Amino acid sequence: MMRRGEVWIARLNPNRGAEAGKVRPVVIAQADELTGAGLGTVLVVPLTTQRRANTEPMRVPIPARGRLLKDCYAMTDQLRCLDHSRFGDGPLTVLTADELAAVERSLRAVLGMG
Repeated sequence: MMRRGEVWIARLNPNRGAEAGKVRPVVIAQADELTGAGLGTVLVVPLTTQRRANTEPMRVPIPARGRLLKDCYAMTDQLRCLDHSRFGDGPLTVLTADELAAVERSLRAVLGMG
């Protein structure tokens, strides 16, 4: 079972416009209780290796480790809900408590919740 804070590979295509696409790592953002309830979808935050200055508050650094081979940034402004069929390999790694807390803070800001 996938767990909150794990990094998995997911197929985000087809995408439209400025949506994150490609096959890329994603952080599982959904609560474990929902994942364990058998829902057909999972909320994720896509990762990117691209750092852009104008998106700093919405990018949380995730250093390479385990099977995550490159330094990445969690794109909290690209929160997605994916069907289970879109997932491939995982978990590649697990976010530390500090990293997960940073993702949560960024998500709250993006969603206007704090």
